Amino acid sequence: MEPEEPLPAAERDDLVDGRDETRNERADRNWEELLQELRVMQTGTQILTGFLLAVAFTPRFEDMDEFQRDVYVVLVALAAVATILALAPVGMHRALFGRRRKPELVRVAARIVKIDLVAIAALTIGVTTLIIDFTVNRDAGLIALVASLAGVLLLWLVLPRLVRREAERGGADGRA
Repeated sequence: MEPEEPLPAAERDDLVDGRDETRNERADRNWEELLQELRVMQTGTQILTGFLLAVAFTPRFEDMDEFQRDVYVVLVALAAVATILALAPVGMHRALFGRRRKPELVRVAARIVKIDLVAIAALTIGVTTLIIDFTVNRDAGLIALVASLAGVLLLWLVLPRLVRREAERGGADGRA
């Protein structure tokens, strides 16, 4: 077998990250990473949705005040939106399968995953708030809302930016 000739530079993907892969190879790798993220997101969303749906069939559901029921309905709708968003890339993959559109699929799916993360964050914060509000009191529920919002902001936005900034300054030495 003869060694393959290197692809012309125009057919190679961005090599700044040290990877030597074509546009399609990069799209395949990124798609696999997105699928792993979606699996985690879907599991969490399914657990929260299952919890919300089960709540309506408990005897204590009738003890909820009007505000709590309104929040509950919003959370059920948000859970449905999060589920639909998490499944959208899979549906798109089915529709585009075999049409050589993986790079476009990855780009759109990555945007959908970002939107879904916002929906899941709101859902998680809302469920935490509702549970604390119902089991303790409204003030504790508001404290839970602020605390869980701060947790999401710190762990999902601030921490990744700090890590990125440190890596850009050369602080990442490659050790795990």
